[in-house]
Amino acid sequence: MFPRSGLVSVLLMVLQWSGPGLASPLRPICDPRVLDRFIKEARDVESAVRSCKEGCGMVESLTVPLTSVDFSLWEKTEVGERSREVQAGLWLLAQALRRARASLSDAALCGLIDTCISNIHSIGQVIRSLSMEQNIPPPTATGASGTQTWQVTSLAELFRIHTNFLRGKVRLLLSDAPACQSS
Repeated sequence: MFPRSGLVSVLLMVLQWSGPGLASPLRPICDPRVLDRFIKEARDVESAVRSCKEGCGMVESLTVPLTSVDFSLWEKTEVGERSREVQAGLWLLAQALRRARASLSDAALCGLIDTCISNIHSIGQVIRSLSMEQNIPPPTATGASGTQTWQVTSLAELFRIHTNFLRGKVRLLLSDAPACQSS
């Protein structure tokens, strides 16, 4: 056993060596493998939907973001505006997925949709952690109204759009994030 003064000395040395106990800010998630994992899961759901035979139909048309990108316009657009566009698109996708889930009876597919919604939320958190723009509220129906949209009438279309949006605009935004650029 250490004498009391020796224990205090050891503790002080360890605390001094480890530095002050200040919390460090979260580092932005810049590893492309994170998004690759979300894309893989989206593709898996897309495949599951294509193979679904019963309880997989939709009864209404759903609004989703356009996935096409005009690269010359994208490059001229400020990062904050790109971020708003992607976040509005993610919001639209989450809303469409929630509405699609409500019309399904297949429990396994509902679970997959819940995972997609959770992943969209996580991607939104990643985008916010990159601080591409300051003090923007989360997208709402009003905020998403300026976003170019498309109507889909099948789950297969919905999940194709979901996968393409992640592979396109979300990947472009994250790959161009200033916080992820090497100095």
